[in-house]
This record gives sequence, C-alpha cells and structure tokens, in this order.
Amino acid sequence: MKDTALSATHEALGAKMVPFAGFNMPVQYEGVNIEHETVRKAVGVFDVSHMGEFLIEGPQALALIQKVSSNDASKLEIGKAQYSCLPNDDGGIVDDLIIYKIKDETYLLVVNASNIEKDWNWISSKNDVGATMRDLSEDYSLLAIQGPKAVEAMQSLSSYDLSAVKFYNFVVGDFAGIEHVIISATGYTGSGGFEIYCKNSEVKQIWDKVLEAGADYGIKPIGLAARDTLRLEMGYCLYGNDIDDTTSPIEAGLGWVCKFNKTFTNSEALQAEKERTPERKLVAFKLDERGIPRQGYDIVDGSGKTIGNVTSGTMSPMLGVGIGLGYVPKVFSKVDSKINIQVRKKAIPATVVKLPFYKG
Repeated sequence: MKDTALSATHEALGAKMVPFAGFNMPVQYEGVNIEHETVRKAVGVFDVSHMGEFLIEGPQALALIQKVSSNDASKLEIGKAQYSCLPNDDGGIVDDLIIYKIKDETYLLVVNASNIEKDWNWISSKNDVGATMRDLSEDYSLLAIQGPKAVEAMQSLSSYDLSAVKFYNFVVGDFAGIEHVIISATGYTGSGGFEIYCKNSEVKQIWDKVLEAGADYGIKPIGLAARDTLRLEMGYCLYGNDIDDTTSPIEAGLGWVCKFNKTFTNSEALQAEKERTPERKLVAFKLDERGIPRQGYDIVDGSGKTIGNVTSGTMSPMLGVGIGLGYVPKVFSKVDSKINIQVRKKAIPATVVKLPFYKG
C-alpha cells in the first residue's frame, strides 16, 4: 500500500484511511454529508495525489496523443486542458484522462490512479512515432481546492489573478510560496475551483497554507467519499464504475470527446457505432420513492425483467433523493422513461432524468 506525501497529515487530522487504487487514502474526516455541503457552499481541499501524471514530449508528442486519444488535441493551445479518453481496440475504454498543453511539444496527461501502469503500457505500445515519455506519477502531488469560494479564499496565495483563469485553462506560476506550480481551473465536483500540481516535497507547505488562507472561508479537508457523491450529482463518469474496458465512449455518453475529423484507436468502429446509435446507453435516474441505489443493483422493467444494472448510486446530499447511473436498452433511455431499481426485495420506481442532477 503506497502513501501519498500527505498520508501522515491526514491521519493526524483524524481522517478515516482506506486502501484505494493501491494507496492509503482519506475517505472521510467529519462525515460525507458535511464535507459534501462544504464543497457545494464554501470551499474544501482534497488530496488526490494518487492520480498519475505522464509527460509526453518532443516533435512527435502530438502525433502520439492524437493516435491514442479520442479528442482532438491539435485544438489545444498552451495553457489549455482537454478532457478525453483512451479507446481500446475492442470498442471499450482504457481510461479517461485530462491532457494539458504545457508548451509547444510538451503535454501532461493526467490519468486515473488505478490505471497508471495499464495506461503507461498502452500508450507505450502505440508509441511507434518516437515521442519521449516520462512517468512523473511517483514524484508529483495533486490537491483539488473546490467550491464557490475557492477563488476568493486562495487569491492571497498567488500573484496571478485566479478569477481570470477560465474553466479548463491553467497557469504555471507561484502558489503558496512555491514557484512553477500548475494552477488548473479543473475539478471533479461541479462547484468550481482549482487543481494544484506540485512536487511531493512542496505539497505539505501548500496544504498548510491552503488551510490557513481558507480558514475565514470555512475551508475543510475533504475525503474521497464526498468526492464520489459530488461527482455523481454532476453525472461525471467514474472509471471502473460507469466506464471500463467493456463500455464504449458512445454508449457512455462520451461521443462529444470523440472527434472523427482525425484517425485514432478504433475510430472507424466508434464512428459507425455513433451513426447507428448504440443498443444500450448510460442513463441518469432519480428514485421516485425513498431508497438508495447502489452499484450492482439490477435495473428492471415493469414486469420485473432485468434490463440493466446500476453503475453508480447514492443518496444525493443536496437533493435528498436516491440518484444513480446505469446502462439500459435504448428504448428506456429517453428522459422521463420509467424504470425500476431492485433494492433488496423491492423494485423501487425511478425516472430517467437529464444531467446534471444538481444544478446549483
């Protein structure tokens, strides 16, 4: 079990620690609902240093990225980031990721913790163009400072005007007394804020100064459990739950990051799938009655026949109703379609809804 550079800090703060993607991670501090509400209404800070970072460099860097990723990275300018996915050869997804253009011929790929080795091997296997690859995952830490008060609370820590850093843009500059930090207006919560990339040796200083600067704004450390409920209220896919090696980006609703103006891994088959519309789709649903949908629960039709399964589910802290995602046949995929979630022995009626669940 690996520790992040802050594992001892989390333990000292009383965090409940759990194994996650091979790391010893804080799942919660005060409680999921309190932490969730803190991010929605004020500002919270997450340690997400378990994520992986690859540097792709050289004259062939873009060629390799274009080959392995579904989105069009040629559109990236320096200081911009892009959400994308790595399709496999069989119609599924190796991983979803964020691509940053650091400078000409230099890109940072941020991948999921559980997939670091798999992604590295996959991209390496496609690197017949001679791009330079470096795995920085062991050396870098990542903090997510999320919430509507994030800009105001953190402005004193940087000489940059943080309010000027637009969504999916970033700057490389000073933060919390450290130079050359990536300050990225990205996150997984839907409540605004930043992600801070720094060296392991720098993260403790940044963490301490973030909590100090945010004290007057109600900042709290936030665990992975609230990160999951926050992303689910937005309907963001989680790799291993809602997308994996067997789910196509088209049926998962990620057709918008598949740009068919270029050739990438399995692009021809994915384009054909998009044109004919897939047989099943990932849908969002709300329970019509009290209950909590959980990953793996069956989705059934009116006669009790199993038509799919829940990939992610929870009781929404902000809405007070059970919400979830799951794959169903396309006939049940339209908004307002009626389905049922099998919660133990009871089939609880649910309605397919448009995302996001929480609109702020």
